Amino acid sequence: MDASSEFQDSLPISSDALLSQLTAWDLHFSYHEHVPLRTVDQSKQVRAGFLSVEEGGGHIKNLFLRDKKKQNYLVVLKEDAALDLKQLADLLGAGRLSFGSADRLLECLGVRPGAVTPLSMINGYGHGVTLYLDKSIMQCQMIYMHPLVNDRTIGMTPDAVIRFLKHVGCDANILDIDHLTGD
Repeated sequence: MDASSEFQDSLPISSDALLSQLTAWDLHFSYHEHVPLRTVDQSKQVRAGFLSVEEGGGHIKNLFLRDKKKQNYLVVLKEDAALDLKQLADLLGAGRLSFGSADRLLECLGVRPGAVTPLSMINGYGHGVTLYLDKSIMQCQMIYMHPLVNDRTIGMTPDAVIRFLKHVGCDANILDIDHLTGD
């Protein structure tokens, strides 16, 4: 199965259910449908209706990581940020980091590869995933992310994202990743 909305009913929480919950919590968002996107490069081709980076658009990438103690992390940073995983591990006080498997991703965050998002913490918080957001993302006017599937993108203000995380019981750990990336 792929990560598109066609298969959302096979997820622990469907994209439609998430969007309904955001509305019920009065968390405003913009909504866009597009072809399924699995990579940052693909997402750069589908930007009609989105704020550009220069206009305050927060276009992100999401790294689902695991250390050798089997601790899971979701790290959200700007889409073009380069990141040294050894330096990140030192910053987090974690052991050696590696990318989590597709099976672990579905088990812990309730999404498939290509649909990882801060919104997956609706599942991840209950599975012991620790979320880290780069502070530069939180300074954007609008953060664009998938709502658990990769053929939809929603835009939310950083404040709305923080309010969402509070609703699901997740702490928003803010990191200054810039000094690790050399930006």
